[in-house]
Amino acid sequence: MTTHIVADDTLGTISRRMWEVQRRLMEGTLEPSFVARNLQSIVEEKEVTSAPLVTASPFFANEEVKSNYGYPQGYAVKPVCEQLVELSKHFNGLNTSSVLACSKELPALPAGAEGWFAVPRWEKVASSYNEAVEKVLDLIGKTRTFHNYRKGALGPKYLRLSERTAVALQMIGEKQKGDFLLIPAQFGLTHRGRSVRRMRVVYAPHEFGLGSFIVDCMLLSHPERLIQWEQLHIDCPGDEYSPGADGRFGSAPYFLFDDVRVKFNAYGVSDPDDSFGSASGFLSQ
Repeated sequence: MTTHIVADDTLGTISRRMWEVQRRLMEGTLEPSFVARNLQSIVEEKEVTSAPLVTASPFFANEEVKSNYGYPQGYAVKPVCEQLVELSKHFNGLNTSSVLACSKELPALPAGAEGWFAVPRWEKVASSYNEAVEKVLDLIGKTRTFHNYRKGALGPKYLRLSERTAVALQMIGEKQKGDFLLIPAQFGLTHRGRSVRRMRVVYAPHEFGLGSFIVDCMLLSHPERLIQWEQLHIDCPGDEYSPGADGRFGSAPYFLFDDVRVKFNAYGVSDPDDSFGSASGFLSQ
């Protein structure tokens, strides 16, 4: 029997694009010639193109730039039990038994997800979403060099969950028990080079943006994800931010690593950057 070895980055490309293939097949908009060309490139050990399978939503199509940035070497999604070990250092009052039991019988990952991420329900951390965000940002500051550019400006007039994300989290929360949620997610690579606004109009039907609370918790359990400047930094499209607290929520939070520290800030949703990608979660199909 002949064994064929495919590079990890090629396998990652295939996995990340599988959800697009499935969705386009259902919609009847898949271009067979494009798929054939990419399969041939794998056989010939050539680079798999990162171009979209077909022309996606026309809205804000000019807010995409080519990006070659990826995850830092050594980053990988940890088993749920290892994630909980890390999170329990910061949330030791929360019960992990339900999520551990759930993690032993996980369904197949939804198309587009890189792995299962354990995160506390924000309601178990604080009485409001905004307070929960501030608490987990403070936790980041206790574990590594960190600067929060929006400290003191994270109240409800400044920050809110997007409606799509709030509904998705409610749907997930109704199906799971305990103090933690298990969320299938990707950490930004799928949407690298896209503005947050563009990303929000090319969601898969079962996809939603992750907010700063969830992304922060993912960084607590996976600090290896954000460790250098030359890497893909993280947009949080599940949150909406109003810099002037004036009812205009035209920005979104982000995390980046600069010099020797992690930084948290917010900028306009219409600005694409090749070194950023939006993190997103998925509903089980």
